[in-house]
Amino acid sequence: MDGLDFTLEQTKDISAISTDDWNRLAGDGNPFVRHEFLKAMETGGAVGNDSGWEPLHLLLRDSEGSLLGAVPHYIKHHSYGEYIFDHSWADGFMRAGGQYYPKLLGAVPFTPAAGPRLLARDNRDDIKAALAYGITQLIDKYSLSSAHLNFLPKDDLAPLRAAGWLIRSGLQFHWHNKDYKDFDDFLSGLSSRKRKNIKKERQSVHDAGVRMIQLTGSDITQTHIDTFFRFYISTIDRKWGGAYLTHDVFRDLHRTMSDKILLVLAEYQGRIIAGAINFIGDDCLYGRNWGADLDIPNLHFETCYYQAIDFAIAHGLARVEAGAQGFHKVQRGYLPAKTYSAHWIAHDGFKDAIARFLTAESRGIEAEKNHIDFVSPFKKDG
Repeated sequence: MDGLDFTLEQTKDISAISTDDWNRLAGDGNPFVRHEFLKAMETGGAVGNDSGWEPLHLLLRDSEGSLLGAVPHYIKHHSYGEYIFDHSWADGFMRAGGQYYPKLLGAVPFTPAAGPRLLARDNRDDIKAALAYGITQLIDKYSLSSAHLNFLPKDDLAPLRAAGWLIRSGLQFHWHNKDYKDFDDFLSGLSSRKRKNIKKERQSVHDAGVRMIQLTGSDITQTHIDTFFRFYISTIDRKWGGAYLTHDVFRDLHRTMSDKILLVLAEYQGRIIAGAINFIGDDCLYGRNWGADLDIPNLHFETCYYQAIDFAIAHGLARVEAGAQGFHKVQRGYLPAKTYSAHWIAHDGFKDAIARFLTAESRGIEAEKNHIDFVSPFKKDG
């Protein structure tokens, strides 16, 4: 780029980059862009090989070889595990005679949580711009259909839009901490009916004889991780039939990031019968996966949502992000929050069609958000 002496490199193995160099760019705020998390995806076999996720991380260096920027980046041969759904785009492009796959994707695999994607020293805009420009050059170099940056921070949207990227929005449900003293303080802000319902749900789990356990750091053992993985697989088998994450991924994450993990377990009659894994950021708790051996009413809500709120209040975290989708979260204090992605479409005609689609989609999302805000469980005066 004009006036900037940068060199863009690519690597298919994040282990080729030192942990310290990468994490100096990633920072401590978001656990999912840490070197340890991304490496676990590769060494654990969740990406690479025949997974359809081909690592192609981008590195930006200055004239002296110092790492200035990076993107967790992949060549994708399908659209699974992204949580920003573009299957209809692929179908439409291929029906018109185009080849949508492979495509480029800057994202964290299997993780619908917003966070930095254009990792830049000192959060410099010129470095982010150079990274985004480099991605578009790879499209031309390899004659690909498109590039995508999923779950971006809102602050990164304007320069991408100005550079010709299309911006897409979506909805998730997040809980926000208003400096609550405890869970009852949070409940006091809800309408009477919603407050009573949550109390009833929590009490039913207690009355069933379930004891909840929160574990972080060295308190999490390998046995805990092995037990949780069994829950994860059982949930996948019941609902979707294909697990993205492997046992080795969870073992690696436990070994390298236990201080960033909150494992919530449910004990019943002396044995662990359910669990949820969460990741801890600087100001946010991220709920990720859960599973259970027994179908106890309201156990899912307690394990995944209420225990997360308890932890966030106790540790002064600003919010809980409980993952993708789930309108049922609203009645439990999780309100709609927008998510964002950016898309570079190489074919001008296809780009125009996608732009029209996104304009219509954004209106629908805004209307949905407004409707959900209207039926918020919180008191209208609060």
